Amino acid sequence: MAARHASGKATVAAQADELHSSLTIGEESIDPTTWAGSIPQQHGTAPHVRFGRSRWFNLLWLIPVGFVVLISAVAVAKGLRNNPSVERFIARNPGTTLTPEALENQGFPWWVGAQHFLNMFLMIFIIRSGAQILADHPRLYWTRHSTPGKEWFRVQKEVPNVPLWTAKEDSVGLPRQVGLPGLRHTIGLARWWHLGTDVVWLLNGAIFYVLLFTTWQWRRVVPTTWDIIPNSASALLQYLSLDWPTEHGWVAYNGLQMTAYFITIFIAAPLALVTGLGMSPALSTRFRRVSKVLSIQAARSMHFLVLCWFLFFIVIHVTLVFTTGLLKNLNHIYGGSDSSSWLGFGVFAATMVLVIVAWAAATPFTLRHPRTVQRVGYALIGPVQRLFEHVDTRPGEYSEGDISPYFWHNGQYPDTSEQYNALRKGDFSDYRLEIAGLVDNPVELSLADLRALPHHEQITQHFCIQGWSGVAKWGGVSMETILELVRPGPEARWVVFYSFGEGADGGTYYDAHPIEQMHSELAMVAYDMNDEPLPYGHGAPLRLRNEIQIGFKQVKWIRAIEFVADFEAIAGGEGGYNEDHEFFGYRQSI
Repeated sequence: MAARHASGKATVAAQADELHSSLTIGEESIDPTTWAGSIPQQHGTAPHVRFGRSRWFNLLWLIPVGFVVLISAVAVAKGLRNNPSVERFIARNPGTTLTPEALENQGFPWWVGAQHFLNMFLMIFIIRSGAQILADHPRLYWTRHSTPGKEWFRVQKEVPNVPLWTAKEDSVGLPRQVGLPGLRHTIGLARWWHLGTDVVWLLNGAIFYVLLFTTWQWRRVVPTTWDIIPNSASALLQYLSLDWPTEHGWVAYNGLQMTAYFITIFIAAPLALVTGLGMSPALSTRFRRVSKVLSIQAARSMHFLVLCWFLFFIVIHVTLVFTTGLLKNLNHIYGGSDSSSWLGFGVFAATMVLVIVAWAAATPFTLRHPRTVQRVGYALIGPVQRLFEHVDTRPGEYSEGDISPYFWHNGQYPDTSEQYNALRKGDFSDYRLEIAGLVDNPVELSLADLRALPHHEQITQHFCIQGWSGVAKWGGVSMETILELVRPGPEARWVVFYSFGEGADGGTYYDAHPIEQMHSELAMVAYDMNDEPLPYGHGAPLRLRNEIQIGFKQVKWIRAIEFVADFEAIAGGEGGYNEDHEFFGYRQSI
């Protein structure tokens, strides 16, 4: 092998200094005009659903269609109420079953109101940040292959016929008081808001379950007899005929309310958790049999449908609270009584002031203190992410038949690097991979040197933080072989990969990986993709594949590798370019 050893510690130090001088630190606050390389705040389209192979339906048509259907349903219900058979059905099934136990346990304990407020408060951050995450890859699929034109839902135009179109270019922005934070491609911060708030929401939900089942209150929301079916039909007919079935809300819910609450509490909420975990790259890798059925894209689509249910429930719930006796309804939850006093309204108004202030302040606070959001979010979700990193990433899960027909491009192309352009023009014949730092044997390896090392192949699934995925076959050199070659010292704990490419704000793109992950069977540097030389758009001549981590950490266009004891002194000290500049986390296994 024609590997050339670096000449002395002075040369190694000079190379490290050159690399470090090309790095940039990142800002501690966000200027919307320069964010992510001054990416324009491009907005998406109306939501569309695909029918057949290429026909799309604009979901905004559901508004006038839904209005016509509702008016027609009201007219039909009013007509049916004049039918004696229907009236007898309603008399036999009034909508609400008043059992002796219900009459003995009237009303709502204080914790129901507290839980109601906390759930509402947390959901505004979960929904807003969830919308922001969706906007970063505004397309939904049912298979693991995120192929343009095969999505079933989109809020973006069709993918243009541009060979090097990137997933980042495909992202869209949201109004600042809708999305959180509301700027285009702020998925790093949106994920901290979403995952961090999820932890608190799940804790609140667990407490709610305990309180629910240790008191009589569970009987309000869990059907225990088949009377729920005719009572739900009766309640629906009464609502549609505008003769509200509201006289017994203090004692028991009617059949339709009970059904809606049961679906929300015991189906939608757990499904939100399951589908959220189903989008975890680490868990998809660990639970292979499950992920074959519930792929990360299927989980993402189902997670979105759960959001649609929550939004539908919230709209209907709020509408009925306001139209079926506002003061009494608010007193039930916030006033602890069945009266029509203004107490419940006053408490509700005070809580809404808190909600409105939090809603309005969330985006400005995030833009002024993004590093705080990053660190608080990591404090909440970091322990779980670290746990998920320890997954069994054995090879052999995918075959060549699983390779995706389309693999999205991403990242900032190195087209402004004179050094890279010269190497590319020469078909990378002069390329040298520098490997140095805390190693006994620093080396420079040409592509010929790399190809002379033991060959490693793997077919794996790529998970992008933006939400898309794809399967590809990679060929190259395992990181285990690299470790054996350079012999890291005992003090080396992190491996830093430097790119020829720059990040969106300028400065060399880099990322740090724990050295223990470099021993994984699925950690490698790849020079082939799908049995062809690695193409320019996917990182030629060399890119990283560490399948324990997600896409933005798979450094492309690799220039050098450095072994270090810690990354705190490198650039912004957060462990990578996107961590420094766009507030991602250096561990993102979920």
